[in-house]
Amino acid sequence: MANLRDVRLRMKAIGQTLQVTKAMGLISTSKLRKGRRVLEQTEPFFNRVQKTMSDLLYGADTVQSRFFRHNDDGYTAIVAVTSDKGLAGGYNANVFRTVASLCEQVKNPVLILIGAVGQRYFVNSPYLVLENFSFASRLPTVDDAQEIADYIVSQFDWGVFREVRIVYTHMYNALKLLPCEREVLPLDEEKMKVERVHADPARGSDAGQSEVSDFAYLPSSKEVFDALAPLYIKGIVYGCLVESYASEQSARMSAMNDSTKNAVDMLSAQQTHYNRVRQTGITQEITEIVSGAAAQTDGN
Repeated sequence: MANLRDVRLRMKAIGQTLQVTKAMGLISTSKLRKGRRVLEQTEPFFNRVQKTMSDLLYGADTVQSRFFRHNDDGYTAIVAVTSDKGLAGGYNANVFRTVASLCEQVKNPVLILIGAVGQRYFVNSPYLVLENFSFASRLPTVDDAQEIADYIVSQFDWGVFREVRIVYTHMYNALKLLPCEREVLPLDEEKMKVERVHADPARGSDAGQSEVSDFAYLPSSKEVFDALAPLYIKGIVYGCLVESYASEQSARMSAMNDSTKNAVDMLSAQQTHYNRVRQTGITQEITEIVSGAAAQTDGN
């Protein structure tokens, strides 16, 4: 009976774990859908800002903006986007490896950490951590991206950062989540022009030039560009945050689904073991009864 009691306790513990993993899987599925929906709703605005900046670069002869400045001194800031909670499979570990590899390649690396898991991991690393941001496991907002972008731009303007890169997780599909790296500052004028042409393959650089050359920017193209650039940077940061959030939920959903499957298999194995132990106990009791009755008959 003691063995049966132990098996029942194990089955109860596995059943409780099964309920938790199922609930977390459903919650992650809901958050994933919400994150993707929010990203799709906000993308048109930031895409329009990017297109306007590209049009401006095509229409103006030269734009001498501080956002194009290359500073040989200063630090290389690496913004690492991690989660605030665990139980997400290899989501955070992949970001950690990418950040560590990037730190070995760049000059004077410093870290800007987003997410409590990243803060706990990199606190013991040899790299300097300048700032921490955390969103308490909620969906990042545009205001959150604004706070991070303002900090990045201010440090770049003061010459503290020579360049800024962000490491986040891109969700190609539900099964393919890969950490990606993107350069945020300084802006690459030629790359922005190329992105504009690729956005419309039927239009070459000459066509783009003639299309926007008649526009006049007041008070000047430089000031308009400098006003749009922080919005563009905010859009990059926000897109990376939401993309990472969706990837985190997808990773957690997959991890919880695997855990649920394992719990079901364990529960099935324990149930089989319980049935066997119970049947053995019943057989033993019947044998003892029969033996006792036979002994009593022989005594009479």
